[in-house]
Amino acid sequence: MKHVLDRPVWSALETRHRAFAQGGDLARRYSPSIALFAATAADDPASLRALGELVGPDESIIMAQADTITLPPGLAAISTADAVQMIAEAPSPAVPDERIQPLTPEDAAEMLALASLTKPGPFTLGALSLGAFWGVKVEGRLVAMAGERMKQPGYTELSGVCAHPEFRGTGLGRLLSVFVANQIFARGEIPYLHAFATNAGAIRLYESIGFSLRTPINVAVVQRAA
Repeated sequence: MKHVLDRPVWSALETRHRAFAQGGDLARRYSPSIALFAATAADDPASLRALGELVGPDESIIMAQADTITLPPGLAAISTADAVQMIAEAPSPAVPDERIQPLTPEDAAEMLALASLTKPGPFTLGALSLGAFWGVKVEGRLVAMAGERMKQPGYTELSGVCAHPEFRGTGLGRLLSVFVANQIFARGEIPYLHAFATNAGAIRLYESIGFSLRTPINVAVVQRAA
């Protein structure tokens, strides 16, 4: 039996993130200004054709799912990667820290700059539309953040965890990861996350705060074939 997180993009776009979706019952994508993720309901020809119709000539989409990624005619993967999906079963002990503050749309440009520098994963100026973010600022400058991205019934993704290179090794990534995960637990939901399989340091961090592997995830950046 398929798990709701096996196709996390699809399950988010047909449920809690339906308001951000473009497409229909066979294939959906996030509005490009918010996120680049897209997915099909299944890998049948009709669903794949529907996905192809959602991708413009100069656009890229990102697919992420436990199943092997199948592309419709006319689309090609420009890069692929192996990732892991991890899930937490219980909250981790949190240390109160008055430096943690909610981020707002006024912080969006600085959030994008930090994400562009540290590359925690796909990030846009519209990220705050999908879920709450929190950060730590030093002398008014955002130096670390973490937040929420995809949401399915009973689940919320922990995402965007990053710290400025000047502040790596100071524990801010761990601090914010625990904080956000516990915020998700406090709502009666289960936090999960994605990490590239090659990012051993991040995986060790997440394991140390109670996350464990749920399934490998296939990732592909896709655009219309030349």
